[in-house]
Amino acid sequence: MERVVLLLSVVSLGVSSQPITDSQRLFSIAVSRVQHLHLLAQRLFSDFESSLQTEEQRQLNKIFLQDFCNSDYIISPIDKHETQRSSVLKLLSISYRLVESWEFPSRSLSGGSAPRNQISPKLSELKTGILLLIRANQDGAEMFPDSSALQLAPYGNYYQSLGADESLRRTYELLACFKKDMHKVETYLTVAKCRLSPEANCTL
Repeated sequence: MERVVLLLSVVSLGVSSQPITDSQRLFSIAVSRVQHLHLLAQRLFSDFESSLQTEEQRQLNKIFLQDFCNSDYIISPIDKHETQRSSVLKLLSISYRLVESWEFPSRSLSGGSAPRNQISPKLSELKTGILLLIRANQDGAEMFPDSSALQLAPYGNYYQSLGADESLRRTYELLACFKKDMHKVETYLTVAKCRLSPEANCTL
């Protein structure tokens, strides 16, 4: 019973005098949240693809491969080896930027179903959690930049009145990029979390 009370006390205090233990708990919560968002992104993208004709899928996939996501402007590891070499703070900072870049575009993903309406609040919760982790792992040598400098423009002319074909392409692009970015954040947070357990194997 005493252990339960102690655990609840640690949770209520947030980052306390035991940074490793508390950071591990914060990481577990953040990883769980981004896993939920990644699964939701996969489901939304799969459902949208299922609603398309075969030729539409082929053409949209071809266009998307030639294009790139808004968040690709955010410098991030190019492969799993660079990811594993990156510092915990760097992985957290990139994850924060990726999540923040979806604050505005995610509004267009909401509506129509309960899962879609979870996206914006879940992103906000994840962003807050990552910011807590950044502060807990930050030192004077590597400071986190002002978030106001990280804002990205909305996705092209997605919010303008578009023709049917163009609107279809924009929706496909938005869902594909959301899935791609949530996968990135899940990978970065998982690797960063693993770093807190020296005995663990963090190989991707």
